[in-house]
Amino acid sequence: MTSSLYISTTEPGSGKALMSLGILELILRKTTKVGFFRPIIRETPNGKKDEDIDLMITHFQLEQTYSESFGLFYKDANDLIGKKQHGEVVERIIAKYKELEKKCDFILCEGSDYLGDSSAFEFNLNIEIAKNLSCPILILGNGYEKSVEEAKSSVQIALESYEEEECQVIGIVVNKVNPEIVDNLHKALFKENKNSNYLIAVIPFKQKLSSPRVKEIAEQLEAEVLYGHQRLNSLVSHYLIAAMQMQHALPRLKEDTLVITPGDRGDMIIGVLQAHQSANYPNLSGLLLSTGLKPEASIAKLIEGLNDPLPILSVQTETYETASKVHDVHSSITPADQEKIALSIKTFDKYVDLEKLESQIRTIKFKGITPKMFTYNLMQRAKLQQSHIVLPEGNEPRILEATSVLLAREIVEITLLGKREEIEQTIKKHGIQLDMKRLRIINPVESEKLTEYAQKFYELRKHKGMTEEGAKEYMMDVSYFGTMMVYAGDADGMVSGAVHTTGHTIRPALQFIKTKPDCSVVSSVFFMCLEDRVLVYGDCAVNPNPTAEQLAEIALSSAETAQRFGVEPLVALLSYSSGTSGEGEDVEKVREATQIAKKRQPDLKLDGPMQYDAAVDLSVAAQKMPESEVAGKASVLIFPDLNTGNNTYKAVQRETGAIAIGPVLQGLRKPVNDLSRGCTVADIVNTVAITAIQT
Repeated sequence: MTSSLYISTTEPGSGKALMSLGILELILRKTTKVGFFRPIIRETPNGKKDEDIDLMITHFQLEQTYSESFGLFYKDANDLIGKKQHGEVVERIIAKYKELEKKCDFILCEGSDYLGDSSAFEFNLNIEIAKNLSCPILILGNGYEKSVEEAKSSVQIALESYEEEECQVIGIVVNKVNPEIVDNLHKALFKENKNSNYLIAVIPFKQKLSSPRVKEIAEQLEAEVLYGHQRLNSLVSHYLIAAMQMQHALPRLKEDTLVITPGDRGDMIIGVLQAHQSANYPNLSGLLLSTGLKPEASIAKLIEGLNDPLPILSVQTETYETASKVHDVHSSITPADQEKIALSIKTFDKYVDLEKLESQIRTIKFKGITPKMFTYNLMQRAKLQQSHIVLPEGNEPRILEATSVLLAREIVEITLLGKREEIEQTIKKHGIQLDMKRLRIINPVESEKLTEYAQKFYELRKHKGMTEEGAKEYMMDVSYFGTMMVYAGDADGMVSGAVHTTGHTIRPALQFIKTKPDCSVVSSVFFMCLEDRVLVYGDCAVNPNPTAEQLAEIALSSAETAQRFGVEPLVALLSYSSGTSGEGEDVEKVREATQIAKKRQPDLKLDGPMQYDAAVDLSVAAQKMPESEVAGKASVLIFPDLNTGNNTYKAVQRETGAIAIGPVLQGLRKPVNDLSRGCTVADIVNTVAITAIQT
């Protein structure tokens, strides 16, 4: 039977998106067969989709269509109710829900928006829907600008109403609470419900989650974007109506401020642009010019000559009318807003008792370890390590975006290599939210460690003809400097390759970090995150044509890596034939490698040679290798050469949509990992977490 949960809010603006993101993230660690459903939604203008449905389907890549995700529109529901066909409304919702239920292990239902004049009717309808869908209810209250008593009363009234209707309530969450009263409200709710087993959570107000992007302000005010089109994703956390002179406005500027001023205030426009570029003033979000007036030609020419100007918007309304409209702008979390999504999930995980919530939801059947659980475990384990990772490609926007995520989620400490001024310019240009106070930046050329590192490198490589002058030249290279930081213990690990080749990334590690004492070959694995399990592929990135001895070592290293990251190692050494059926030089190499590996680790579940289908499909394994304890269940697949491995992992990745995390290098004394030059921000975050765990 499908498990489910119904989020029922007590009033508008309670922050359902945060709750839905957090709950789905939690459940996707258990099963990939997850659905998202809204019983009734409002029709949106210009063919736009319901914000929360679009967010959940897109971000979590749920296997459902938009039309499968809701029961019916408010307009249709009202028409049916007006015709005395109330039962038809509920029946249609149930029918749509049941269709989605057929392909899900869990469905999260999100209730009404309460945007109309019929809040009482909507509340009663939510009760009826939840009961008919047999969904346990999680009550979500809005604590914004409320006292402890006000916030408590609103959710307790809702709770009493649900209990009167004999609904199954599993918990109470109050969101957007003044941070100063979070603890007191939690105690008050716990005391009020001490005889129940309810989940109780209180989440503080997060300004960043409620702050609109400049783009949203432009759209909702129907503003003309004059300049700064590439910066429209900047957050707006504060507003300043600049009717005073510039010298009085400057002290009032705060981080992420949108300055509202008449369009003919050339002095204010120039002053704000200059303040944003100054290191002595905070980063600003943009300018909103009122009254329909636009900058004069000379001012416009100045702005057009700037490399990366702030967003400058223009509206027809008067200044104070404009300011009033800005405060009414509705901000939502969009699928592209990874910063708000990450903050929502982090906030949910911090303030909601996940074990309690999980126990309140009926047991979910699941198979293996899901990709979400795998990546979640990565982050949790990396947090415990609190490793220090050096990223040599400090000026690359993807690296900086990943650094923002890693530092915000407190997963690792980061050092970036590069020129500080260039890195700061990149951060500003791309609107990356990074706490510069926490950011460590080293320019190798100017580092006080340069001479010491160069001397170490010279001592390690002088037998290969290295000179002291040559060693210093090498240490000015970010890959060599970063690797030496790891070798010297000034960093725990290094991740590179977003803009550098694999050779450039790992060559320094091979030269002086070198392999572990019991390992003669550096190899790699990819963690292949399939729909319902994670497989380990090795070696798909480093060794072109390993010998039988090297292949055995790759198999053992890969098994160790799998074990370390929570994947039970069942190792299959792959070939074009299974068991004893085939002959040939290539098959014999795999057969010999299997024997060597078994001799070195007899307790390890390892077998080969076998074909890929026999390794992963139980029905094929039953025919080809019926006595094997690995065939059909293999979790670690070792390819005979780089040509086979590299093509196979890419084919599986492209054809199935699997997430490929790697390559993860194994066999080195200290962790250095390579990135694909086509890597995403998520790839970088995952690789850094893996590197942290390897330390």
